Amino acid sequence: MGKRILIAPLDWGLGHATRCIPIIRHLLETRNEPIIAASGRPLLLLKAEFPDVESVELEGYNISYPEGSGMVWKMFQSTPHILKRIREEHSELDEIIGSLKLDAVISDNRFGLYTDKIPCVYMTHQVMIKAPFFELMLYRFHADYMRKFTQVWVPDYERNGLSGDLAHKFPLPRNGQYIGSLSRFSPSEDVLKTDMLVIISGPEPQRTRFEKLVLSQLKSFAGNAIAVLGTPDKDFDRVEGNVRMISHLNAQQLEKEISSAKLIVSRSGYSTIMDLSTLGKQAVFVPTPGQTEQEYLAQKYHRDGTHMMMKQRDFQLQKAWDSRNEFSGFAQRPSSDFKQAIDAFIISLS
Repeated sequence: MGKRILIAPLDWGLGHATRCIPIIRHLLETRNEPIIAASGRPLLLLKAEFPDVESVELEGYNISYPEGSGMVWKMFQSTPHILKRIREEHSELDEIIGSLKLDAVISDNRFGLYTDKIPCVYMTHQVMIKAPFFELMLYRFHADYMRKFTQVWVPDYERNGLSGDLAHKFPLPRNGQYIGSLSRFSPSEDVLKTDMLVIISGPEPQRTRFEKLVLSQLKSFAGNAIAVLGTPDKDFDRVEGNVRMISHLNAQQLEKEISSAKLIVSRSGYSTIMDLSTLGKQAVFVPTPGQTEQEYLAQKYHRDGTHMMMKQRDFQLQKAWDSRNEFSGFAQRPSSDFKQAIDAFIISLS
């Protein structure tokens, strides 16, 4: 009989939800029973991807972005609220375990979803929380939480990792392990037919600002382009001039469009990086203003000569297109190692 496992992604953009897709798929393939626990857009996305999978609404941390780029100060101000929500979800978990008859929990960056009643996995690529200061202190704070869980999964490779300092500067906790890249996509050999694919994502208000900026510049782009706007709560697919605009694509549809595009323009979220690495694509990264993790990753790949970085305030779509040959892009790197970690965890539940 399969195990009933709660899958709970953080509600910070859609990346935490999208990287849970391959975990849910593998649990279904191995005749286990995933239960989705999320809220808002992450819940909508996962329910659309898995309409027959049981789900429960679990309030997120509701972290909002500032109007400007002062994210560090905003996070500092939000700390009491976040800690309160962590305590609440920790208390709520006991009730959820009983009502859903859970065998285990897989928490994607949700600090409070641990308990002594059943095994709990905590998943994070940001072992070290990237910040302009106090990184060692933040690492120790994070490590204290990680030790509360049965296992810690880091979706990256131990050698030649994708996350740089985020998962490699400081040691993993004793209960931690690298599980390889975690992507919902598989390598393919699609024919390149789209010049530029723009993937708009991330929390508001910066998602909408980036959308307006990109769409205004696409009007004068000579090639053909697709813009995926990252709004699963809406439903449209329309063409204006040489640009096809789509509210949201499921994993299979997005994989097809990424594979057939010559150049990707996107945020430098880590889930996006894992997807592009799996497919071996070239991108221009436009990090969310003030999000230190995305800024670090975009700078890292720009310095490496792998992908171009542009700040949102300096974004020039035509320049991105004209400079594409100056960067190598990713070589295809299949993502399947994570299945071994899941299988071993399931066996430990028996």
